[in-house]
Amino acid sequence: MFTIPPKNSGESNKQYSYRVIRNAIMFLELKPGQVISEMELAQVLHISRTPIREVLTKLSEENLVEVVPQVGTYVTKINPQLIEEAVFMRFTLEKEVMKIACQEFPSEHLRSLKNNLNIQELLIGQKDKEREFHRLDNEFHYIIFHGLQKENVWSSLIRISTHYNRIRILSEIENSFDEAIREHKEIVSIIENGKVDQVENMTRKHIIDSMKLWDKLKEPDSPFVDYFDNKNMNYNKMPAY
Repeated sequence: MFTIPPKNSGESNKQYSYRVIRNAIMFLELKPGQVISEMELAQVLHISRTPIREVLTKLSEENLVEVVPQVGTYVTKINPQLIEEAVFMRFTLEKEVMKIACQEFPSEHLRSLKNNLNIQELLIGQKDKEREFHRLDNEFHYIIFHGLQKENVWSSLIRISTHYNRIRILSEIENSFDEAIREHKEIVSIIENGKVDQVENMTRKHIIDSMKLWDKLKEPDSPFVDYFDNKNMNYNKMPAY
């Protein structure tokens, strides 16, 4: 059905089921639009239905699950409007955070960025590493926010980015993540050398230009077109930031 990792030490049934089910949705093992059963999830994870019910409620609040009374529970389809809103927030906030980082970024956090990037580069050319890259990618951007004591801003971005991250993962599976790693290398250089004049173009390239690849995933002849909420589809829409 989906990847079922072992429970972490000290992890409650609710925490465990949330982690596993959420990851299955984010990494498209539970596909957009798929019907999911509270009873089946409880059986697969070998836990009672009560924590599963609580987890599904929480995932509904994150726009990852839709509970339709008297009908069923579904993994939400990927919503282009939610993607666009997340892109707007990420472009606006990451641009400003990078400008600050060019002026004052702690050396220990710069070392952490470089260490993270070194591990990313080891993944270039390897197959089936999307989960590992996605983890490193999020950690990379978190380090920048953390280094400037903007962790809560990053947490807010993560909360609004569930649909954005699902299409990112789908794109990485289909198109590889090598270019994203090269862009991360440029970001480190910009911060290290204080090239504040390059921040806006780099942020636009890294966050907005990648959306051009995503358009192909949403086109009518794409094998993934059913993953998307067609009510909110606009194939020609690109944000004008």
